[in-house]
Amino acid sequence: MVLEKIKFMLKKLKIITRSSKLALWQTYFVEKKLQEAGFETEIVGIETRGDKILDRSLAKIGSKGVFTEELEEKLRLGEVHLAVHSAKDLPSALPEDLEIIAFTEREQVNDVLVSFKKGISLQDKILIGTSSTRRIATLKHYYPHIRTTEMRGNLQTRLQKLENGACDAIILAYAGIHRLEYDNLICQHLPTDIFTPAAGQGSIAIEIAKNLDANIKQKLKETLNHWETEVCLHVERDFLHTLQGGCSVPVFVLASLENNFLNIRGGIISPDGSRLLMRELRVSVQEYEQAGQKLAQEILQIGGEQMLKEIKTSYNLL
Repeated sequence: MVLEKIKFMLKKLKIITRSSKLALWQTYFVEKKLQEAGFETEIVGIETRGDKILDRSLAKIGSKGVFTEELEEKLRLGEVHLAVHSAKDLPSALPEDLEIIAFTEREQVNDVLVSFKKGISLQDKILIGTSSTRRIATLKHYYPHIRTTEMRGNLQTRLQKLENGACDAIILAYAGIHRLEYDNLICQHLPTDIFTPAAGQGSIAIEIAKNLDANIKQKLKETLNHWETEVCLHVERDFLHTLQGGCSVPVFVLASLENNFLNIRGGIISPDGSRLLMRELRVSVQEYEQAGQKLAQEILQIGGEQMLKEIKTSYNLL
């Protein structure tokens, strides 16, 4: 009955996305679920500011909304009904007129070392391409013999640079490599207790305007949302929001749900790798709403507040 009412209201559900191959994979994945639920769909692809500026790291261009602002404006204007994002690209605080209606079931969350040179690992003295402040800082802390070089662009662009000899290897999220079937290039799966991922890594987020019809909202959530993932990402995004972290700040967090308990690990690492603050928390799932904030407050109290101030001063983010 709800679906019939929705069909009466709109001809097609319009989905906006970045136009990279990985973003389109994610969007086709979402589209298929919507079509199976009875929706007619149309995909709108655009390039964002983050896709166009490839000569500087996210930390230097300002990462807040760099992959999302243009999509959000289309939502706001009512030109599309939902936006598909990598959850890790979404700022921890959204504009007041927008909301996340669903998180898809999370893919395996870890980072991987990718190379065309078989058999290499982080134990070797290699040059790694990455522009992630989190990954660079982690390498400096745990693997000081590793050198890094700036590496921006979508997955295909970075793989092409790698194949052309710009570096020996690159570090990427397993989810993207696996979804586009480049598993054969994985040389090493990186442990999450060292390379704890960015908040939201491995999940697809569905964003809408708050004024979208309530019947459509209900159907979208029923069709696309994975409750366990939503709980974990709520915790991670609260942690990130409390620390005011983002792609420019080496903040990391991972929540996992097991036997009705949440295990959460989060912290901050200085960009030069010299200082690492990390704490872990285990709470019942019923306590999830405050868990991210609670862990972030612990980090702030043991020196995180001063470290964040120093990092933001160095990147002119204050």
